[in-house]
Amino acid sequence: MELQNVIMLLLLTINLAVAQNTSREEAQELHVGVILDLGSIVGKMARTSVSLAMEDFYAVHRNYSTKLVLHIRDSMSDDVQAASQAIDLLENYNVEVIIGPQKSSQAIFISKLGNKSHVPVISFTATSPSLSSKTLPYFVRATINDSAQVNCIASMVKTYGWREVVPIYEDTDYGRGIIPYLVDVLQEVDARVPYQSVIPLSATSEQITLELYKLMTMQTTVFVVHMSFTLASLFFIKAREVGMMNKGYAWIMTDGVTNLIDSLNPSVLESLNGAIGVEFYVPKTKELDDFAMRWNMRFQIDNPTDPPLKLNIFGLWGYDTIWAVAHAAAKVGIANATFQKPGATRNSISLETLETSSNGPKLLQAILQNKFRGLSGNIDLSNRQLQISTFRIINVVGKGWRDIGFWTAQNELSQHLNKTRQATTHLNPVIWPGESIEIPRGFKIPVSGKKLQVGVCTSGYPEFVKVEKDHITGATKAIGFSVDVFEEAVKRLPYAVPYEYVLFSTKDDGSAEDYNDFVYQVYLEKYDIVIGDITIRYNRTFYADFTLPYTESGIAMVVPVRDSINKNTWIFLKPLEPGMWFGSIVFFIYTGVVVLILEFLGNNENVRGPIPRQLGIMIFFSIFEEKELVQRFLSRIVLIIWLVFLMVLTSSYTASLTSMLTVQQLQPTVTDVHELLKSGEYVGYHRGSYVKGLLEELGFDRSKIKPYNSPEDFHNALSRGSNNGGIAALVHEVPYIKLFLANHCKGYTMVGPIYKAAGFGYALSKGNPLIGDISKAILNVTGGDTMIQIEKKWIGDRNNCQNLGPVTGSSRLTFANFRGLFILTGVASTSSLLIALIIYFYKKKQSINIVLDNGNRPEESGINEENSEAQEGNQGGDEQNTQQAGQEESGLEEQTSLEVVSETTDRQALLCPTMGQLSFSGVK
Repeated sequence: MELQNVIMLLLLTINLAVAQNTSREEAQELHVGVILDLGSIVGKMARTSVSLAMEDFYAVHRNYSTKLVLHIRDSMSDDVQAASQAIDLLENYNVEVIIGPQKSSQAIFISKLGNKSHVPVISFTATSPSLSSKTLPYFVRATINDSAQVNCIASMVKTYGWREVVPIYEDTDYGRGIIPYLVDVLQEVDARVPYQSVIPLSATSEQITLELYKLMTMQTTVFVVHMSFTLASLFFIKAREVGMMNKGYAWIMTDGVTNLIDSLNPSVLESLNGAIGVEFYVPKTKELDDFAMRWNMRFQIDNPTDPPLKLNIFGLWGYDTIWAVAHAAAKVGIANATFQKPGATRNSISLETLETSSNGPKLLQAILQNKFRGLSGNIDLSNRQLQISTFRIINVVGKGWRDIGFWTAQNELSQHLNKTRQATTHLNPVIWPGESIEIPRGFKIPVSGKKLQVGVCTSGYPEFVKVEKDHITGATKAIGFSVDVFEEAVKRLPYAVPYEYVLFSTKDDGSAEDYNDFVYQVYLEKYDIVIGDITIRYNRTFYADFTLPYTESGIAMVVPVRDSINKNTWIFLKPLEPGMWFGSIVFFIYTGVVVLILEFLGNNENVRGPIPRQLGIMIFFSIFEEKELVQRFLSRIVLIIWLVFLMVLTSSYTASLTSMLTVQQLQPTVTDVHELLKSGEYVGYHRGSYVKGLLEELGFDRSKIKPYNSPEDFHNALSRGSNNGGIAALVHEVPYIKLFLANHCKGYTMVGPIYKAAGFGYALSKGNPLIGDISKAILNVTGGDTMIQIEKKWIGDRNNCQNLGPVTGSSRLTFANFRGLFILTGVASTSSLLIALIIYFYKKKQSINIVLDNGNRPEESGINEENSEAQEGNQGGDEQNTQQAGQEESGLEEQTSLEVVSETTDRQALLCPTMGQLSFSGVK
């Protein structure tokens, strides 16, 4: 292996020598200064990458007429030394481009020198957002801005549901530059920054340990670490020692540490177990693999006493920076390039005598316009810095790390690249500190022993909150509906939360004059949470966060009720609506007519006779199903269905009439708030409530709105009425109305809600991490039997008051209630009638056809006459037999005789009109 390395190195040296010899006479030199911290890992990597870039570029571009000459200087990790080296390069070597420096703090001053001398300064390691092209026009960032990764961090915070994050950063330009951007994006995902931990660059182990202990006393357990490589190594070792790399904590590293993850000492890597980090993603290519092999060999030659290191992104950016400058130099050239000295003055210092490059502006534009594909990806410096591309998110596990996902500006978080964004972005499973697979909650109860400060005040309704002071111990005690719900919710949290009640009072009775002021106390951090009958309102969300509501929502009216039915002489008509009466009568007549026609078509002698008799029979059919009068099967079907209809109708009528006579039918005096507005009635509200503003928005005159202090005041005002100095309705929130009706059920009811409201909730400080868990616990409480028991304890059983809730409408029967039966009866009657008519006309047609057939024979006439005489004789005999036989037999023979006569008459009429008339007359 060593032999191969030596051979490859000799080949590279020969190639370089040949290239230099062929172009030495023709190439024009452009001097470039390179300022690095050659004692650091990044500096050593960059030096090797820069050297290889020079060799590779001019090996590829042998015919270029310009050639970079590098002047590498060591800043020794000191800002003053870096500035001194820059001045030396500008004054003594007339460099036209400065690559570096390595630190952001060094880059600020050197970029100002570049502005003064018109020399572009290109840094591939200075990532601080404080380096702005607006104030430093000759500064170019051949790397990404630190602020580019804050959106990736915010996406992770949002995905894991963390509400608080503490940034930990070094006290340098590099460390401070990212913080404003990080805080802003965290606020956009509803995450708060309660504290910022600043670590001095020269901090000792003891100072770091003290700061870590301070962090342990806080609630937040999610940290974003933005430090240089060296300081971060010491910091995480100490974090592990104090127990902050255990279960429950979450650590996010910015790319300043993650980009160098492969260069960390194994002991440091073990301390990072469970942390997640963000790094610039470079896709693997064959070209990159080949270069990495060459780079490893060159690095060992350049640094024979150092342990092997793995090439990282800074080495690639250094390589691509040389190519970008070399391309620009070839494009611009150095012909006629001069340095102009400013007018010298007496006692002038060195900075005032810096020469100005005439070629600098052209070189700067060429660098900004140059675009190419480098080893690190697409190189485009048109915005004076590399564009945001893709970040890889890693999880440190054991002595290595693994991918858990990627972030891009288009798709944000995803498990894999080139995947369309899913409904919910997520990452691969993470092994968190303490080898836990459970996502950290993001907060914990402080170990300092401080209890959760719960603000309470006595409500205008003591059933909700009543606060008392223990005169012996001085402790604050709170009881009530709101208190019980809160305590039950705390019991159901997955962790213990010690708390204590703290009284907030602006009155002598322990109550608050304004709940807005009460809620505002959490914004002032006087309390951690305030509980009570606090309405969730839009204006209060600006300075507090609310849990989910634990009561019903809405604003409704309490109005007196009156008996809706006048029990007079005509009360028997009230069970049915007019439409129902009309429909019943119409179907009553229709059914009778149908049965009458059916029987008439069936030659039922009982339905023949005068019209009054037929009307009576029709009514009789509609009421009774008499078998002796009804002979046809179809008639009986119609009557059976009609009888079912009558049974249902009469039973319903009886029940409704009984209810009207025995049960009090109460109806509200007012059903709509706009009725009060139109009639100019007085309305009441609870003093201090926001309902007053709502009523004014609805259009009520202030003189028509009356405030009251207690439920007894409401009762007295409603009893008197609007015309007697009282009110016609009380407008209040639904939870209060339920409490009022529980104590004053008789005579009042609730109408509405007339306006939507969010209900009662608990207020916490903005971004408080407890809010999510408390809201879940409230859902658990309100969705079970516990809530019912709490309501019974403080408000009463809602089943005991029938007036609680929306008022039902009238109990009168309508046509719509019986639509099905009406349709069934109508269809049965109509169908039976149609069937009977079809049968009747069919038989008649058959009779006519028989007569026509018989008319074709001559002897038919004589036979008909004989038959006619025989029929007449039979009729006479039948009449005599009628007197001797029973009534039933006589009726049957008479019907038969009539049918024969009718049939004979029809035949005669067809064969001989005259004979037909005579025969018919004879029958008559």
